[in-house]
Amino acid sequence: MTVSLLRARSTLVWLLLVVVTLLSWALGADHGVGSTVAVVVLGLAVVKVRFVGLDFMELRTAPLILRALFEAYCIMLWMVLAGMYLLL
Repeated sequence: MTVSLLRARSTLVWLLLVVVTLLSWALGADHGVGSTVAVVVLGLAVVKVRFVGLDFMELRTAPLILRALFEAYCIMLWMVLAGMYLLL
C-alpha cells in the first residue's frame, strides 16, 4: 500500500506543490521589493493553481474545451496579476 501511495500521481503532484511553495518562500523572503522576484513568485503561484486544477479537480481528463479554458484562465491570471503589480 505504501509503495502504491508513493507512486500515485496525486502524491507526486502534492510533493511538487510543497517544493514550489518552499521555492516561492525562499525567493520572496528577505529579498526586498523587487519587481522581478514578485512576478516570478506570482508565476509560481499560477503554476500551483494549474496543478491543483489539472490533478485534484481532474481537469486533465476533462473535455478539451474545458481544459483549454482553464489553461487560458491560468495564463490570463498571471498576466493580469503581474500587470497590476508592475503598473501599481
